[in-house]
Amino acid sequence: MRAVLLPALRVTLVTWALCGIAYPLVVTGLGQWLLPGQANGSLLRKADGTVIGSQLIGQDWTGPEWFRGRPSATTAVDPDNPDKTVNSPYNAAASGGSNLGPTSRGLAERLGADRKAAETENPELVDRPLPSDMLTSSGSGLDPDISPAYALLQARQVAAARGLTTDQVTALIRKDIVGRALQVFGEPRVNVLRLNLDLQEMTRVAGAKGLHQR
Repeated sequence: MRAVLLPALRVTLVTWALCGIAYPLVVTGLGQWLLPGQANGSLLRKADGTVIGSQLIGQDWTGPEWFRGRPSATTAVDPDNPDKTVNSPYNAAASGGSNLGPTSRGLAERLGADRKAAETENPELVDRPLPSDMLTSSGSGLDPDISPAYALLQARQVAAARGLTTDQVTALIRKDIVGRALQVFGEPRVNVLRLNLDLQEMTRVAGAKGLHQR
């Protein structure tokens, strides 16, 4: 028995030391050294260090003065009935999609209602093809990025709400477009949080210089 237990114990201790202590410490150390921003959650902060949000997790932006992300189907526990859930867009504690398929009547009705609302708010969109991420939710419900096409469709409304010109806002969008990784993987995209922070700064600078135009 001793001849069996001692080797097993030694293997267990060595494996625990390597995989449970050494490996995590090395990987954590390399992450903090080489990619500290990504290793700590890709956080964006104010000048005083206050965390504004993560570039990896979308937020629920409302109001015409902000760029909006794609729809979110996340839910939360109903405060009036813990056995039920209610819609809670961009609830980071409950990542998930709607699980509605292309034959779902509920999905078709929601898409139709959202399209009608978008056309009412922006008459120039009537009968125009729209970017898919303008109406469809992502699998996570927390997608932080939108397509350049969707961002550009919002430029006129955001510019009007901010007292900026459409050209100013369009130039800001194009500056914030991130291309494909290694020119191959993924699609061009715009991070909504970063874009809105840049928009806020542009508005501040324009206001300070008296450059607000309509």
